[in-house]
Amino acid sequence: MPKLKTHKGAKSRFNITGRGKLMRAKGMKSHLRRRKSKRSKRLFDEMIPVHASDQSRMKRLLPYGTG
Repeated sequence: MPKLKTHKGAKSRFNITGRGKLMRAKGMKSHLRRRKSKRSKRLFDEMIPVHASDQSRMKRLLPYGTG
């Protein structure tokens, strides 16, 4: 069986936790930040789990995890 290639775009956008959970960053983070409240800007910094319906697709892009 040949080695599988990691999708480099997915590698930079997703993290896999120690327990195997797939985490993503929120969008709308960098554009038009001056008009957003401090609270909403702070909430953009959190990593949130990928939705269950998308996880199988993302795991295929990251066959060996990120690292």
